[in-house]
Amino acid sequence: MARPVPRLFLVRHGRTDIPLTPRGVEQVKAQASALVGEGRPVDPKNICFAFVSPRIRAHKTFHLLFEHLPKLPDHTITEEVREWDYGDYEGLVTRDILSKDPGWDIWKHGCPGGESAEEMQHRVDCVIFKIRDHHRKWFEKGEGNRDVLVVAHGHFNRCLIARWNNFALTAGILPSMYYSITDPKTGNNFNVEPGGVAVLSYNHHTLDEPALDGLNLYAHAK
Repeated sequence: MARPVPRLFLVRHGRTDIPLTPRGVEQVKAQASALVGEGRPVDPKNICFAFVSPRIRAHKTFHLLFEHLPKLPDHTITEEVREWDYGDYEGLVTRDILSKDPGWDIWKHGCPGGESAEEMQHRVDCVIFKIRDHHRKWFEKGEGNRDVLVVAHGHFNRCLIARWNNFALTAGILPSMYYSITDPKTGNNFNVEPGGVAVLSYNHHTLDEPALDGLNLYAHAK
């Protein structure tokens, strides 16, 4: 019997490194009861590995998602999936940045003192390469389990969705070593809501056709 195609579950939390509010904690717990568990979309027995941002909100979210279960899935707390480094713009909202730097667009210009779009694209590509390696081992050899989980942040998740589907972060960026760029779409084409879950997988039962299956599932109401 052919194995089902692997999946990536992508969970979002915020950019700044501040604790979840009590309301945020309750939202994640409610999300966990609907999302995580035997027979639910994120079934622990299907998770081969999780990549978790070390930022407080993401780290706490990961633990809250699984606190009703006997143990956490195999995981790493890693800077690889941290939020886009805003450098000199850290802590500023978009309108504040634009007042200082009219015409600024993170997808084109990156962040002074932080990460450029090219650097962000490369970091995300490296994470995708590792995820695809887990998926390939499961799909082609039956090693490990079907699903991978990433708990990260808004811009990082938008970048990952764009790169998963072979879109560039900017129209003029050079292709990475892993993908050929055939479409001008960028991470700016995807809205990733707080607390939302994206599901990424593949079409036509082949790992050669990555696809976005679902976006903003279980997102917190605005």
